[in-house]
Parts: sequence; structure tokens; C-alpha cells
Amino acid sequence: SQMPHGHMPLPSFWKMVEDTLQQSGAQLRTFCQTFETVTPSPVTQPLNPAEERKVLSLVSKHGPDKLYQVTSNISGSKDLDLTLQRGQIVALLQSVDTKGNTSRWLVDAGGPRGFVPAGKLQPY
Repeated sequence: SQMPHGHMPLPSFWKMVEDTLQQSGAQLRTFCQTFETVTPSPVTQPLNPAEERKVLSLVSKHGPDKLYQVTSNISGSKDLDLTLQRGQIVALLQSVDTKGNTSRWLVDAGGPRGFVPAGKLQPY
């Protein structure tokens, strides 16, 4: 009863809530579209000589079509997760984790193997 809309008839209240949610949804969609067009895609990072040797090893083991570059730092938080730096190159082993989750991929980081978020990888 202390709310400003506490004395509205119930159908009017629900109509106001529905209108507000639709307006917020439209604003969110507009924001997402703007964000996608304004945000530049990640740029391929240059490699140091040690990283270059690791890439050559990964190419020989897995092929060039399996290579991905880390787009932002990854801090592994679960068992078998890898901690990787932006710019590192990894080879995709499986595009799914042990529970069938496609947002976590199994990768070879040129030594350690483990899971990383798929959204933080781009084809190299």
C-alpha cells in the first residue's frame, strides 16, 4: 500500500509492468546491437620466438585448422581448467567438455591440456 502503484487496479498494474518490461527489452536489444557494431574484433597478437616454436609444434601435431588464439586472459577456476594469457596459441582437441558443455573446449596449449571458455578463443 506504500508503493506509488499500490492503489491501481490489478489489471492496470500488470499492464504497466508488461509495458515496462517490453520497453526495457527493446532498450537492451538496441544496446546489444550498438555494442556489437562499436566493439572492434580482437586483433591477432604477434608471437615471440618461443611461442612461434610452440605454434609450429601444434601445427605439426594437430593441423593449422585446429589453431586458436586466446582473445583475453583466462584464469582457470575448476579442475582441468587452463590459465592462459591473451595472445597465446592453442590447438582445439574437442569442442565440448566431459559433461557435453559446448561453451568449454578441450585444448592443447603446447604441453598442458585442459579446458578453456570457447568464447575467449578465435581461429588463428
